Amino acid sequence: MASRQAPLCGLVPHCLWLLGVILLMDVSARPANHSSARERAGNKDEREILPPDHLNGVKLEMDGHLNKDFHQEVFLGKDMDGFEEDAEPRRSRRKLMVIFSKVDVNTDRRISAKEMQHWIMEKTAEHFREAIEESKVHFRAVDPDGDGRVSWDEYKVKFLVSKGHNEQEVVEKIRNGEELKVDEETQEVLENLKDRWYQADNPPSDLLLTEDEFLSFLHPEHSRGMLKFMVKEIVRDLDQDGDKRLSLPEFISLPVGTVENQQGQDIDDSWVRDRKKEFEELIDANHDGIVTMAELEDYMDPMNEYNALNEAKQMIAIADENQNHHLEPEEVLKYSEFFTGSKLMDYARNVHEEF
Repeated sequence: MASRQAPLCGLVPHCLWLLGVILLMDVSARPANHSSARERAGNKDEREILPPDHLNGVKLEMDGHLNKDFHQEVFLGKDMDGFEEDAEPRRSRRKLMVIFSKVDVNTDRRISAKEMQHWIMEKTAEHFREAIEESKVHFRAVDPDGDGRVSWDEYKVKFLVSKGHNEQEVVEKIRNGEELKVDEETQEVLENLKDRWYQADNPPSDLLLTEDEFLSFLHPEHSRGMLKFMVKEIVRDLDQDGDKRLSLPEFISLPVGTVENQQGQDIDDSWVRDRKKEFEELIDANHDGIVTMAELEDYMDPMNEYNALNEAKQMIAIADENQNHHLEPEEVLKYSEFFTGSKLMDYARNVHEEF
């Protein structure tokens, strides 16, 4: 027994080393400029305090990246979690056909652009309601005295505690006007948050946020003023010549964090291709090659019915194989990966069974 175990024990370090190399290769092949909502995670307390980087049903992320899950969010709504990769395929097909029947209001077994537009608006409103409920919970967490208003200092305390600072020490230093010792990154985040806090604070400004104002702070898509602020931030980050507008080269330029290997190159090519298509077909409304802040604001407004109709037409065009400007059950099942994020096999054989 001992003679057989010795070689195995000698292999363990080599196996662990090989596993480490594989994991490092996997990390290095994952560029910083691509992510999806299902991949995002973080410290729970910090997530509850910080405004989310990702906004369901909004086409751009807070950093200006395209929302890769947008189509699934506006097609599935709260049902997104029901279409995970490991879900039972037959059950997923049945769920997808139930959604199809709900979108198909006139029951002609075809989805028109108008029906899809109405559905997108309905799912977007669903995300709005979900954000409101979450914001109420988070508001109570940062409003310890329950007076219905949150001061910047109250919020600052909660944020620093979520970063590992001692609450009593922070409170005392703020009360005494003493300098808080935080690292450079935390200080930068605090300054950005304070700018955002000012923007969410409706006139007359008092640095006290009500529950509605706190909702706008966390979810700028709920306020026209905060949506403007979000657009300005995105333009500021992407605008290279300082004209406060975006040209196509500026919009498609690769961000910091590009990975120099073939997998990274393929993904970066996809980044450029997707952003070019979005810029030319949807964002640049007058097709003059320049996107103004007003155009970007209209594009990002999740409750813009005109945008919802354009999006509906685009979603139909992706899967409309027979070119009749409608979606049929077979097409939705065949292009299930686009609509649900999961590929459901045997679509043709199962369509009649599931419908």
